[in-house]
Amino acid sequence: MSAFPERAKVVIVGLGGIVGASVAHHLIERGWDDIVGIDKSGIPTDIGSTAHASDFCYCTSHDLLSTWCTMYSVDFYEKMGHYSRIGGLEVARVGDDERMAELKRRVDSGRAFGTNVKIISAAEAKEKFPLLEEDQIQGAMWDPDAGLVVPRSQTVAGKLVDNAVKTGRLKAFANTPALELLQENGRVTGVRTSRGTIHADHVVVCAGLWGRLIAELAGEDLPVMPVDHPLTFFGPYDEFAGTGLEIGRPLLRDQGNSAYLRDTGDPKSTEGGQIEWGYYYEKNPRLVHPREILEKDQARLSPSQRDLELDDVIEPLERAMELTPILAELGFNESHSFNGLLQTTTDGAPSMGESRKLRGLWYAVAIWVKDGPGMGKLLADWMTDGRTHIDHAGIDYARFNDFQLNEDYIYGRCEETAAKIYNPPVHPREPFGNARGIRRSPFYEREVELGGHFMELGGWERAHGYAANNHLLEKYADQVPLRENEWDSRHFWRVSNAEQLEMSADCGIINLSHFHMTDISGPDHLALMEWLCAAKIGGDGNIGKGIYTHMLDDEGMVRADFTVFRMEDRCRLVNGADAGPRDLQYMRRVAQDRGLDVTIRDVSEDYTTIGIWGPNARKNLQKVVEDPEALSVENFPFAAIRQIRIAGKTVTAFRISYVGEQGWELHMAYEDGLAVWDALRETGVIAVGVETYANSRRLEKSLRLQNADLHTQYNLYEADLARPKVKEADFRGKAKHLEYRAREHQPAMLCTLVMTDNTDSQGVARYPVGTLPVMDPETGETLIDELGRRSYTSSIAYGPSIGKNIALAYLPWDYCQVGRKLNLSYFDEIYPAEVAGVGYAPLYDPQNLKPRS
Repeated sequence: MSAFPERAKVVIVGLGGIVGASVAHHLIERGWDDIVGIDKSGIPTDIGSTAHASDFCYCTSHDLLSTWCTMYSVDFYEKMGHYSRIGGLEVARVGDDERMAELKRRVDSGRAFGTNVKIISAAEAKEKFPLLEEDQIQGAMWDPDAGLVVPRSQTVAGKLVDNAVKTGRLKAFANTPALELLQENGRVTGVRTSRGTIHADHVVVCAGLWGRLIAELAGEDLPVMPVDHPLTFFGPYDEFAGTGLEIGRPLLRDQGNSAYLRDTGDPKSTEGGQIEWGYYYEKNPRLVHPREILEKDQARLSPSQRDLELDDVIEPLERAMELTPILAELGFNESHSFNGLLQTTTDGAPSMGESRKLRGLWYAVAIWVKDGPGMGKLLADWMTDGRTHIDHAGIDYARFNDFQLNEDYIYGRCEETAAKIYNPPVHPREPFGNARGIRRSPFYEREVELGGHFMELGGWERAHGYAANNHLLEKYADQVPLRENEWDSRHFWRVSNAEQLEMSADCGIINLSHFHMTDISGPDHLALMEWLCAAKIGGDGNIGKGIYTHMLDDEGMVRADFTVFRMEDRCRLVNGADAGPRDLQYMRRVAQDRGLDVTIRDVSEDYTTIGIWGPNARKNLQKVVEDPEALSVENFPFAAIRQIRIAGKTVTAFRISYVGEQGWELHMAYEDGLAVWDALRETGVIAVGVETYANSRRLEKSLRLQNADLHTQYNLYEADLARPKVKEADFRGKAKHLEYRAREHQPAMLCTLVMTDNTDSQGVARYPVGTLPVMDPETGETLIDELGRRSYTSSIAYGPSIGKNIALAYLPWDYCQVGRKLNLSYFDEIYPAEVAGVGYAPLYDPQNLKPRS
């Protein structure tokens, strides 16, 4: 064994699992060397979840990043000679129509993101998997690329480490726990271990179930929880004796029962000729903090394997026997069955990226086997290039607010996600029930009195509509359809569309307290903002203005969008609740890297915001301000910021609109918000839910949303948000931005689509939610641009002002013509659509109150 080193460029904590091994492999592939990997167990791990993982892979996620990671991982395993692409079924039982619908939705996602899944009949499922009782199911989804890592991901991890060691770029040390993270001036400087101290420039935490304990050494926490997962075995099952196979039949998912099943192949295979039946607790999931996990010498089986009582799973097991009677015929292998710990997270996504507290400390935690190599590549690219080719906002550890890293919050949210790992299907708008009411606007009680229909974003309770406005449904009955399909109407309140129409006819106020606000001050604050923002921020002419702008990455792709309030002594960045925390961390890191003297402070809870919009917004606002003439068009131009007084309170008024109607954002101190709200309401102005702002009206106005329509796969020109002139000052991504500007045309453009017929095969009008693939009507294939990017709806909502379902989607240049006919797939049914606008193209102009055809 090598002498224990005193110095390394990178230390990987948790090298023995599939994630740590994948990170090491991909760092070396990207040119890194002088890497040291340590693990508290053997290498490959004999105590982590990789040691007992079921190792199956399905490409059925509803988001691009997860799907890409699984597809990459499957190909990676296969190229290593360690993957059986045997296929996988997901069945829907007779009577479980919601599960059948979910399988069809997965086909839509497959078309959108490039998988090969399809719906098959019960008879076809029986043919592929003879152990099924055909009369128990109504249909199934078939994934031909699903399969098993063979003989185990544990074996793959070991081989990856061995190969990396042979390159001379990695040194591996088993049974070497990390005891302390060394740090200096906000940077990690090394790791103290049981063998000695290693000084390092970077430390990567791939410690899986124990990741939170390593994060504690940095003074922070990770929003993940280990949770019990029953793994039971039945046998002997000698159907594939003598074949040498690790698996003989396709994988089977019975997600309506929160379960799966597979055979383990030849009796001489790794698992010895059995049937494995796994289950995820839907009721009372058993979460355990990693500090409560036993040490290796204390555990009867392994620290990540806990005892299983058959009575705990007898009810779902009996249901499983109805579907696959073979389980009842074989003997239960009690000694081989156990509760295996895996990880669930507060929002269903892993914690990846750089620490919030220590520069150079990186996390790759809460990653399943199916995504291990893919996530390993993303992290290596991230550490090398500062970006990944697929937007990583959804997995970035910087996405969390401080309150989301509270231990009680983590437990409550993880308990909820653990119960939904397999069942029931999760709606795209599904709200959390745990950890609610954390952030409330100063007028929250007023909204409760109005019968607010609350959802949550960034901890803020946001009313999407108000029961007090239900009388408007009669007024606008001919413009607000009744959503007959339950899925389309779930977590949606019809009154929202009526509120929008009333706002357009008169005036309305909208609670925008969810805005994330960051103050940037100090001697170099303008230098920082000028470098980060594509728009010009400096110059005396910008003082007193609100500047809508973007951050680009080094490839000139859209990293963030927001508004900057340019003040005399600072800038205030007004951002979305979900994007704000990540952008805050990013600004701090850039300022540190560039040696800038700035102070960056989250002031989100210090201020509150009310939007007032509609044709009568000016008239109504003039009723309550001390100087009504100050609101005239001449005195208050568009995008200007002025101080006004309402109800004795100082309010920063910003003339802007995300709903198209004329009006203002009104920003004020949190404690002044209620007085301003009450003063506005006393004029007779109605309260309008945020649904109008966030979805329906902004799509009628062709307005883009960060983390949906804007992300790092596309540039500003493709999003049609580039300014006519490129500013003289240098900014991040400028060289690439200029390169894109010089193109004759872009490879793709963000277009506005409308559904021309939304009636399904049952004669029911549909109002889609989620992600729909965009397809060529002639070929039936999903559109793909010259860079390999696939077309799918990035946003979709019904627009009551034009009476149509509206979507935004990036289309290949050859399809960017107004009137171009296209198809959308929703629950595996085809609906006609057409291009209504290329680039920014509002379908409705509130100033003229005329819809565009």
